This record gives sequence, structure tokens and C-alpha cells, in this order.
Amino acid sequence: MTDLDEKIEADPRYAELRRARRRLDWILAAIVTCVYVAYLLAMGLAPDWLGQRISPDKVTSIGIPIGAGLLVFAFIITGIYTWWANRRFDPLIEAIKRDLYK
Repeated sequence: MTDLDEKIEADPRYAELRRARRRLDWILAAIVTCVYVAYLLAMGLAPDWLGQRISPDKVTSIGIPIGAGLLVFAFIITGIYTWWANRRFDPLIEAIKRDLYK
């Protein structure tokens, strides 16, 4: 470990940053996991419901837009993480870097 690494590790703001990132990572991972598990359970336990047509004159089943919604949901979660990181984490990283390279 270099001297710079030791200075970064010793900075309490870095420990705060790591805690905050870890907490956000776990929260978002839990949300995504719950949504995907719910979809998988629906596929396993209610395939007839997911296989129903959207309307009698359509060929598309209910499961298709729900699956597409999962992809949109994943993009939204990614956007939330990016927004949060840009708003909360990046200023803290810049402050740590600014103090280290004085």
C-alpha cells in the first residue's frame, strides 16, 4: 500500500463515502432482486395468468409488457444510482482529492 493509499484510507470522509455507497448498493440490489424474484414467482406459480392475452384480438400475452417493464425498471434503477452518485458521492470524492493533492 502506498502512502497515498494510506492517506485515503485514514480520511474519515472516505469511510463515510464507502458506507454510503455500500448502503445504497444493498438497498438498490434488494429492490431489483425483489422485483425479479416476484416476476420469476409469477412465471412459476401463475403461468396461465402471464400467458393471458392483453385483449381478445391481440396475440401478445400479459407477460411480454411486464418483462419489458422489468427492463425499463432496470434502467430507472441505474438512473437513480447515477443521479445519486453524481449528487452525493462525486462532491465528496472531489473534496477528498482536493485535500490530498494540496
